[in-house]
Amino acid sequence: MAVNWGGLIGVIVFYLIILAIGLYASKKVKGSSSMEDVMLAGRDIGLGVGIFTMTATWVGGGFINGTAEAVHSLGLVWAQAPWGYSCSLIIGGLFFAKKMREQGYVTMLDPFQRKFGKRMGGLLFLPALSGELFWSSAILAALGSTFSVILDIDKNISIIVSACIAMFYTLFGGLYSVAYTDVIQLLCIFFGLWLSIPFALTNDHVTSIIDTKETWLGTWDNKYAGEWLDYGFLLVFGGVPWQVYFQRVLSARSAKYAQILSFTAAAGCIFMTIPSIIIGAIGASTAWNETDYGQEVTDSSLILPLVLQYLTPQGVSIIGLGAVCAAVMSSADSSLLSASSMFSRNIYKLLIRQNASETEIIMVMRCAIIVAGAIATTLAITIDSIYGLFYLCSDFVYVVLFPQLVCVVYIGYTNTYGSLFAYILGLILRLGGGEPLLSLDPFIEYPFYEDGVQLFPFRTFSMVISFITLNLVSLLFRFIFTREILDKKYDIFKCVTNIEPDTDNIKMAEKSDKGFDSTITNGMVNEGAQF
Repeated sequence: MAVNWGGLIGVIVFYLIILAIGLYASKKVKGSSSMEDVMLAGRDIGLGVGIFTMTATWVGGGFINGTAEAVHSLGLVWAQAPWGYSCSLIIGGLFFAKKMREQGYVTMLDPFQRKFGKRMGGLLFLPALSGELFWSSAILAALGSTFSVILDIDKNISIIVSACIAMFYTLFGGLYSVAYTDVIQLLCIFFGLWLSIPFALTNDHVTSIIDTKETWLGTWDNKYAGEWLDYGFLLVFGGVPWQVYFQRVLSARSAKYAQILSFTAAAGCIFMTIPSIIIGAIGASTAWNETDYGQEVTDSSLILPLVLQYLTPQGVSIIGLGAVCAAVMSSADSSLLSASSMFSRNIYKLLIRQNASETEIIMVMRCAIIVAGAIATTLAITIDSIYGLFYLCSDFVYVVLFPQLVCVVYIGYTNTYGSLFAYILGLILRLGGGEPLLSLDPFIEYPFYEDGVQLFPFRTFSMVISFITLNLVSLLFRFIFTREILDKKYDIFKCVTNIEPDTDNIKMAEKSDKGFDSTITNGMVNEGAQF
């Protein structure tokens, strides 16, 4: 198949439009030396743009491709991401958005460093960073596969070009550019996918999806109930502690707006997943041997671009490709900005150069965007099992970060000792379960282990044990030091009794709705853990 020049020109035009909008939005921060202007759009994201950017962040390339893939290969019963992520947004809105926004944090990691100390916060940065990078890599890899199917061009070229464009406008405009391009990208996803569905449904090689519902609805087997519940809880609770989510929460004009954004985005995720579900059902109802594709589909991850390419007219497939490109870029740019924001503030500012000016931090953040983009692009091109790495890092976010987030927001007595023990134990328990996509054999056989498959919900078990450990160890060390069973000089993390003034307190200032500055320091909670 020759290069699809019409499709290629269409994609170039789409990319130029996105680039122009991103650069136009960057004028809002032109010349600004405020960290909040770049990272949080000056905390001035309104409801309209906020709803679009919050929804677009979740409804990315992995979301729409992954949902279609799950429906085609396993059935709708196993397509858990749509309702799972929607529930996570509701939980985030109910229990975390208001509290985080009211405190005036700049990144998700601020409360961790404020309570457990800057170095422990640095450790917690690792799973957060890995999740963002591997997520970007996974969706860029998916875009490369889509380009190779529809346009017949080298997927590496498409990955590099897409990443460079996303990096370019994010570099100059920060969250302003990301948010404004998200509006256009979400509209493209909606229009492009819905436009393709009537043509695909009426294709001569497609059987009515009503007649084939037993195929694409999937079947339930009680044997896999534990695994189903494990993935469900992972999506619901593990979808909360992500910087891409909290970056939008913290950029909202008020705590109330932050909650509204979460709730409306939850509804948006459900609505936006409908076309992906239908496309997956169409793929499962198609006689692929009779199409120009000429063979049965063996790689379900390609089902969405295959439906666009072989079951719709060329012009429609090009518009559908634009929808896929929009979905990928709406997630990739968000992840790059999130990773660079956490590094520049929580690592560079608080661990490396505490006296760095805001102008210096912004420069570091922009350099970090380039580095993060280069790493994500390299991983997408060179690692075949990138989805396996992303799934593993997502598990770490669920097992390690979620219980710690609950503790820093709601449980006052927890301390650095509990945080460190829970971090280590959570990693061991999760790694012990193995990861088939990475050929990582399990060294812990949980109950109902069968033929290399962990049927027990070991991820959720690991998360619960991590949470219990954090609380029990914190109480234990608190008891040991406050009752003077150990002298306070052995409080090496300086978070219970051996407390010294922290000259490098975290300072976060914001203009509240009443117009005054509020400053939150590390000493307010846990009296300033030093680890």
